Amino acid sequence: QVQLIESGGGLVQAGGSLRLSCTASDRAFSRGAMAWFRQAPGKEREFVGTIRWATGARTLADSVKGRFAISGDKDKNELYLQMNSLKEEDTANYYCAAGYPITSTWTSPHGYRYWGQGTQVTVSS
Repeated sequence: QVQLIESGGGLVQAGGSLRLSCTASDRAFSRGAMAWFRQAPGKEREFVGTIRWATGARTLADSVKGRFAISGDKDKNELYLQMNSLKEEDTANYYCAAGYPITSTWTSPHGYRYWGQGTQVTVSS
């Protein structure tokens, strides 16, 4: 069973920065993708960013472009999310995901089979 373990969440003031990390227990995704999603209380899970390992292509949600950066190390099975200029509306539980999404599901939770437990990010005013 593949495990994804996130770390790096916490409490930060608006305008601050955090860096999330995710480590996968298996290299099964070298031809797939890894991604970050987030979910705030009472809201649906929302796409944040993804990396497709085969091409290195990266996609970020419009809501975080210019503030967040997604990166990773395929050989180490690690995924990162650098979050800068954080806003209160970024407060959510952030989840790492991995799988083999097709083009139409790069940004959908349905495209990813494996999920971490999540790490909480809280941005205060």
